[in-house]
Parts: sequence; C-alpha cells; structure tokens
Amino acid sequence: MTDQRRVLIVGYDGAQILDIACPSGALDIANRYGAAPPYSIELGTLGRRAVHTSSGIALGAQRELGTVTGRLDTLIVVGGVGCEDAAADELLLEQVRRLAGRSRRVAAVCTGAYVLAAAGLLKNRRVTTHWGWGSRLAERHPTVAVDVAPLCIRDGNIYTSAGVTSALDLTLSLLEDDHGPTLARAVARELVTHLHRPADQAQISVFLAGPPPQDRLVRDLTGYINGHLTEDLSPAALAARAGISTRHLTRLFTACLGTTPARTVRAARTEAAAHLVRSSALPMAAIARRCGFTSSETLRQALSSRYGVTGDRMRKMPDMPPARPVPGRHTP
Repeated sequence: MTDQRRVLIVGYDGAQILDIACPSGALDIANRYGAAPPYSIELGTLGRRAVHTSSGIALGAQRELGTVTGRLDTLIVVGGVGCEDAAADELLLEQVRRLAGRSRRVAAVCTGAYVLAAAGLLKNRRVTTHWGWGSRLAERHPTVAVDVAPLCIRDGNIYTSAGVTSALDLTLSLLEDDHGPTLARAVARELVTHLHRPADQAQISVFLAGPPPQDRLVRDLTGYINGHLTEDLSPAALAARAGISTRHLTRLFTACLGTTPARTVRAARTEAAAHLVRSSALPMAAIARRCGFTSSETLRQALSSRYGVTGDRMRKMPDMPPARPVPGRHTP
C-alpha cells in the first residue's frame, strides 16, 4: 500500500530472536501511537521458510524474498550466530542486493552487518556491529570501516547497530528520523528504555569511562553525537535538536562533563577515527570523511593532540597509545 512505510525484515536460520523482535515491536508501538504513515512490517526468508532462531523458537515468515516487488521503505537484515552461514549463501546475498536497490534505506542489526558486507553493500562505509565480532568483520572486509565504539551509525542510507538490544536504539533513531523526537520518546517510554542509550561498556567510548551523565538531555545528546559523527554537530545544531539555547547547552555540558559541546564532539570524532586507523586499511582522507573531519590535515592535528602521534604512526604501533584527557573534562 502506498500509504504505508513498507519494512521488510530479512531472517535466516540461527538468527537472534531479539534482532527480529526489537525492531518489529518498536515499530508496532509506533503505529499504535499514531505513526503517519504507519509501518507495515513483514518477515521475509528464502522460500518463505520458517526462521529457526538460535533460541530454538521458530518464527513464521510472511514473505518469500524472491517475490517481493515494488518499493520498500526500510530493509532490515538481522544478526545472530547464523550470520556467517547466511553471509555465504549466494541466493540470500542476491536477494539482499536486489531488495537493497528497492529500499529507501538499509539497516543491519548486530552481525547482520556480515550479510550486508558479503553482499557488497558496505564498501567504504563506516559501520558498527557487536563488539565481539568487529575485528573479524574488519579482517574479512578491509574496505569496510568498522567502528565498535557507538551503538548505532548512519552512513548515507546505511544504518548499522551494535549487539542485540541496540536494535531498539537503531529503531528509535529511524523513528525519530521519520516522525520527530516526540513519537520516538513516546515509544521509548512505552518500551521503558532510553531514547539515546549510551554505548555498551564493552564498546569503547571516552564518555563511558565513568558513569553516564546524570542529566537525561546530555546523555541523549552524547549518544546522538557518537552515532552521527558526519552530521552537523555544531553547538547551535545540538542546541536546536535539544530545544534549548546554545548558552544553556554549554552550561549543561560544562556541569555534567566538565567540557564544552565542541570539545565533546571533537573528542568523539577523534576517538572514532583512532579506532578506524587501528582496525581498517582505509586511507586517512577516507577516515576523516567517515568521522566528520573536514580534511585529513584536521584529522592529523586531532590525533596528534589527543594521542600524541599521527595516524600513520598509530597504525604501525603494536598497541593503541593512551589518550590524553579531553581539555577541561573533569573525572566524574
């Protein structure tokens, strides 16, 4: 139907059931809260076979992938222990490529990134995945810029998320893109979760070295910053997003983080770039673009200031050099 946002979730044997349940459940709640146009949500598989999830529960599929025609709003590929077998299934990859071409946007939950990468859809993209699988993904696909620091990353029309329940964070971001923060917050309250949850402790982030900020607005904004490094993150843009003045934004960040919004953004971009330097073979200019820097020179200056070494030197070191404190940031 043209008056609905068509969402197709791609499943396979060994999928994680939460990777399917989190997006479908959140979108269903959004419909009940008045999403307009509403979402139509279907689970698709090869041959319309049931998905035998890793928990042992089987889920029936509504669609056979090969018969899906027309435009899709969102294609979501789930993760799970079966991701490597799925990534080696040429029939599945062929359908994922075909359906991605029909979709306004494409998303991978957790290790669903393995499938998108095998389908050739993540080349020269900055993506995230479950922290325990990131290094293998980077080794297998050196042209993919894997960064396991943030929970969610958007690169163009490609969205990726970290492990399992971060599917909620991804879906809430999609909802906010489609309908604005009011509906996304309503769905988050119904789910009893944060709108922008800080990254998992196992996924490295300078802002999670201590307890997360107590102020909800600062917590939401730092989560947004980590997942949207290439977007406009100026103090004015962040203040407009939060619905407050730039002066009030600066006061909140100074009180909660001990540093300014601009320094917070620079630290997040620099840390993400450092992890890409260590985990990928991408040239510095590409890393600069993926992390929101205006040029490779500004990236070089940022790395030198934060880590005391250039990117080329960092790439050759056996271990990540220690980071210097963010200027003005206090220890919580």
